[in-house]
Amino acid sequence: MAEQYYEGIGRRKASTARVRVMSGSGEFVVNQKSLDEYFPRQGDMQAILGPLETVGQKGSLDVSVIVRGGGVTGQTDAVQLGLARALMTMTPEVKPALRKGGFLTRDSREKERKKPGLKRARKAPTYTKR
Repeated sequence: MAEQYYEGIGRRKASTARVRVMSGSGEFVVNQKSLDEYFPRQGDMQAILGPLETVGQKGSLDVSVIVRGGGVTGQTDAVQLGLARALMTMTPEVKPALRKGGFLTRDSREKERKKPGLKRARKAPTYTKR
């Protein structure tokens, strides 16, 4: 029989993370790698573990993550949001604490498209008078 798990989807920029939370020994796996192996930057690990620390279940839950697309920062924020949503599904009473910590708000900023005649979305080519 399969283990009972709770799932949350997190998105940021071009990244999407599917996070599954189940009771266990505190194992955290991201794309078949350990958390500190996949996200070696110290700030990223602290940001991802923020929702677990807020709820107070840092060592008592197993977390499995599949994250695709984007870069390191986008993936970090996507995993954080997915984890917060999974924890909220698991125990709805933690919603006010997660909301107060800012873990349930999706950062909707996306990369702006490039416009014709410009170098980037808003950067114009250098103006020359002569």
